[in-house]
Parts: sequence; structure tokens; C-alpha cells
Amino acid sequence: MGRGCGGSGSVGWRPPVTSPRIGTVTKHQQDTGAQAAMRRRIIDRCEQLGLSREDLAARAGMAPHYLSYLTQAAADFDRAGLLRVAAALGLGYQELTEGRTDATPGQQGQVARPALVQLSEAECWEHLGSHGLGRIALPDPDGPTVVPVNYLVDGRTVVYRTEPGSLGACPSGAPLSFEADRVDERLSKGWSVLLVGTAEHPGPAETAPLDRRAAQGHPVPAGAGQLWIRVRPHRVAGRRIGTVDQDGHLV
Repeated sequence: MGRGCGGSGSVGWRPPVTSPRIGTVTKHQQDTGAQAAMRRRIIDRCEQLGLSREDLAARAGMAPHYLSYLTQAAADFDRAGLLRVAAALGLGYQELTEGRTDATPGQQGQVARPALVQLSEAECWEHLGSHGLGRIALPDPDGPTVVPVNYLVDGRTVVYRTEPGSLGACPSGAPLSFEADRVDERLSKGWSVLLVGTAEHPGPAETAPLDRRAAQGHPVPAGAGQLWIRVRPHRVAGRRIGTVDQDGHLV
């Protein structure tokens, strides 16, 4: 014990100077009472479990600085991330975010306790499917820039289309990450997949079949630009979030 997330005076959970940018908007939010209360619950739980901030970040599968951003950002910034933090602490989603201990329907007064299970790389790609909605994160001196994207899975890569000169139009070779998730906060269940890699600009021979897939109704937004970006991952990681039944099995 004694290595709690907050440390002496809870310095480890002081709100960062800047918050993540989403799309073209930079969120310089004031620290709200709800966010401060959530951080207090995290600190208290870390003290109970003897966890440092770094320990908690490792359990939740995120970098410590991102954990700090996450606890200051708006509640809808990364629900899957908050659910992973809750599971890493053995708390329900609403128990973490609102301090509530409501029982999951059908559990007769028992609070569902989420748990994390690491996905294999094959399972990560299975969850991503052929297409969907995700987000890319780009490094920025003022904090990570997060851009929602409609993506296609192409082999063992992810591609998306954007306007040249837009936030998502990163140069070839630039580092970036991609994340997609599905979450049911009420049931504390879901999954999250993270790709960390570099951006590539596919050539005409590669983009032609992508254009055909987009024309066949895959979710590339109307009016999207003609610049395709490929996320070439060097690391693929994912977690499934579920609740533990009375026999200790994840459901």
C-alpha cells in the first residue's frame, strides 16, 4: 500500500494544462465537480488496491499521460477508456463516473463487477470487422488531436478517406494510432481495439479497389475527400470488457 495514484497531495491527478482536441475543436475545459469527484474515487480506490497511476494505466491498457487526459475530458470523449479504467479498479462504470452502485437488471441487488480480458491479434481484427466508425489520434504539443473516421479494414491495415489539408490528412510516415470500440455502459460490457503505427498514402493501384468498396455502400461519408490514408500498425492490442458471474466466469 502507500503507492496510491494520487501520491502525496494527489499530485499525480492534477488536471493537465490542455485537454484532447476532438476534430477541429480544442477543449480547454474547466475542471468540473463531477470530474474532480471521479478522480477522487480513482485515488481512493488506488489507495485501497495499492496501485500507482502507472500501475492503473498499465492495467487499463493506456499510457499514464492519456489516463490523466481521460479523467479531465468530457464524459463522452472515450467511454470505452473509462470502462477499462473502471474494470481495472473492479468498479462498475456508473460507480466510477457517478458514484452510483445501482445493480444491473436481473442481479437482485448485486453490483456487476467488470473485468478485462486481453484479445488476441486475430480477435482484434475479428472485432474490427470489415468497416465501421473509429477515431485516429495524432500527437500534438498541446495534447492529442482526436479525429473521428469511417474506416475500412484492408488486409491487416485500416484505411480511411479525408480531405487534403484536413486534420486527418497526416503525412506519410507520421506516427498515429487508431481505436475502435463498442460499449454498453449500463451493463459494463464492450470491447476496445487499438492500433499503433504509421500513416501511408496508398498509390492509385491500391486506392481503386477502395473507391469501389466505398461506392458499394461502405461507410465513407458523402463529400469525403479523395486522400486515402492507411494505418500500418506495428502494434495491435485489444481488450474485452465483461462482468464476472458468481462462478468467476466473464460473461
